Amino acid sequence: MADPPAPRPSPARSGPLREGRVPSTGPRPHVRPPEAGAEVEGQDLARVDWWGAELDGVTFTRCRFDDAGLEELVTRRCVFESCVLTGVRMGGSRHLGSAFLSCRFDRARLFDVTWDGCKLTGSQFPGAQVRPMTSTESDWSWTNLRGADLSGLDLSGHRFREADLTDADLRECDLTGADLDRARLQGVKLRGTDLRGASTDGVNWLAFELTGVRLDLVQAVQFARAHGALVSD
Repeated sequence: MADPPAPRPSPARSGPLREGRVPSTGPRPHVRPPEAGAEVEGQDLARVDWWGAELDGVTFTRCRFDDAGLEELVTRRCVFESCVLTGVRMGGSRHLGSAFLSCRFDRARLFDVTWDGCKLTGSQFPGAQVRPMTSTESDWSWTNLRGADLSGLDLSGHRFREADLTDADLRECDLTGADLDRARLQGVKLRGTDLRGASTDGVNWLAFELTGVRLDLVQAVQFARAHGALVSD
């Protein structure tokens, strides 16, 4: 009787990867940053390694940056619109006049990021590490920062209009002159926060504790009226 045929090796173990193939879970250092002024749409840029790169005037639309390495990245007047940045590493990056519009930063590591004159409107940050950070003259309106730790940050003059700050930690924050109109503040932690001069139209003053919070006279009257006090003009 003839010997049975030898078993064929599994394709997954039959030798090294073919030339040009990259493991699906590894970094992609061969994908280089785009040139200044480029427009990139619908591209899969997951796991790119752009450590220390500089982007100037680049527009990304509906691109994916899952688990990308963007440490020390510098962007100037760039636009990221409807992009996914899940698990992205952006520690030490600086963003100057850039916009991140309706983007997702799920579980992103954003420690020591500088946002200077940026727009982050409509973006979501579930599970993201957002502090320490430096933010100046930036717009965080309509963002989802539920449960975010923003304690101790200087956010004076920032816009948080209609932002979802439910259960966020804002203790010891400087929010003087900020725009908090219609922001969701249910369960927010505010002990030691300075709210003087902040716009608070449409805020539910019954939704959070104000022990140790600094208020101006207008806010104190709003708070008192929300709790049923009859305040004379």
